[in-house]
Amino acid sequence: MSLAACMYVSIRCAIAFLSLLGSGWGAETRPNIVVVLCDDLGYGDLECYGHPAIKTPHLNELAKTGVQFTDFYSTAPVCSPSRVGLLTGRSPNRAGVYDWIPEARKTSPNRRDLVHMRASEITIAKLLQDAGYQTCMAGKWHCNSEFNNDRQPQPGDFGFDHWLATQNNASPSHRYPRNYVRNGKTVGLIEDFSCQIVVDEAINWLGTCDPDRPFFIYAAFHEPHEPIESPASLVETYVASSRDRNEAQYFANVANVDTAVGKLVSGLEKLKRRDNTLIIFTSDNGPETLRRYRGAARSYGRPGPLRGMKLHTTDAGFRVAGIMNWKGRIQSPGEPVSTPVSALDFLPTFCDLAKAKVPADLVLDGTNFLPALKGKQIARKKPLVWAYYNAINEARVAMRHGKWKVLAKLNGGKLSKMPNVTRENLHAIQAATLTDIELYDLTKDIAESVNVADEDPARTAKLKATLEHEYRELVKGSHVW
Repeated sequence: MSLAACMYVSIRCAIAFLSLLGSGWGAETRPNIVVVLCDDLGYGDLECYGHPAIKTPHLNELAKTGVQFTDFYSTAPVCSPSRVGLLTGRSPNRAGVYDWIPEARKTSPNRRDLVHMRASEITIAKLLQDAGYQTCMAGKWHCNSEFNNDRQPQPGDFGFDHWLATQNNASPSHRYPRNYVRNGKTVGLIEDFSCQIVVDEAINWLGTCDPDRPFFIYAAFHEPHEPIESPASLVETYVASSRDRNEAQYFANVANVDTAVGKLVSGLEKLKRRDNTLIIFTSDNGPETLRRYRGAARSYGRPGPLRGMKLHTTDAGFRVAGIMNWKGRIQSPGEPVSTPVSALDFLPTFCDLAKAKVPADLVLDGTNFLPALKGKQIARKKPLVWAYYNAINEARVAMRHGKWKVLAKLNGGKLSKMPNVTRENLHAIQAATLTDIELYDLTKDIAESVNVADEDPARTAKLKATLEHEYRELVKGSHVW
């Protein structure tokens, strides 16, 4: 081949390579992404968040060498909508998922048998898959009422190349579950604990993947949601520091989660996929209330200094642990970060990292959180807003705006609790007015104990107007069943 021909081929190859990078398929520069989501983990349940008894050395290490967020928020105070919000970057109300999703029955009040994440929703996994990422989901799905049924979309329809999942909880418990489904096929009995099963599935899948392409793993643990069951040896280590064996079971359950996270990190290292991997650990909502229902005898989760529990719009309902670790990419490793970050921020951030194209007309409620990893503030265009119509406390609407937390009742607390929004109750929601405004400065009052709404009426009026605008926009954009 002549010199000119060689130069021509070299130039063409260089152009093709640059084009490949420009299209977002440069795997050597784009990070792998792993999201570990716990179920009902309390803000105060980890050692690094102040629990006096539970030992979480692996999570402590991720926080020490990464970022521990003090003001991290889930997208809802209950499981199903929280997961839908995380995956879509949108308030779950927009998807029509307002509360936890029960399995479909022949007759169901409030049309809850219809509720599911509709095929029209665009997820992180789909956008990353389109950008060349390999994608895997393992654990609790809980985004539809008809699991593993063609009548509703399943994990594979939302961009997951590989999935191992359950509709809701591991059954009969975390120990030796029998209800997992892998890529549409029932698995049957698996003789291990659920969080360990999830990690093993993810790592085994990763071992079969193309090492030159980036990956996204969504590991959705069932722990520490009831029905709780923990390794006997771990339980024994917590008997002395617990009030009873049920509490020891809970402590051991969280410790088992930590062990699973350690196994996950070790697996990534053995496969040499750890260095350029962003690992995020968080929870879907706050801790369950002990004995709130018949099967909650081991729900010893703690909200720490926060007010409320799961199902509340006070911070304990959705302010959760948030730990991120990315080797060499954290500005000041080990320093707690108080910048408010939400799971709604995952989609825009991950798509930026993956050079994935987000549809221009897609309404998002989150924003890019990357500045927070460098010790900077996030340029959030809209505040974080929650509208949970089935809340235990009377304030059904909440907002985090800068340092301020705003709570509001609907019609003075007289609007009935609603687990779903249908054509029949839509008018009542649309006509309801925001009342009984509560205002808290979370930089001084993490427990939301001192309502300062009356201290500065002009300030309160301005924040109420912001909440009113955001809430009305959300109601207008919500799906109705």
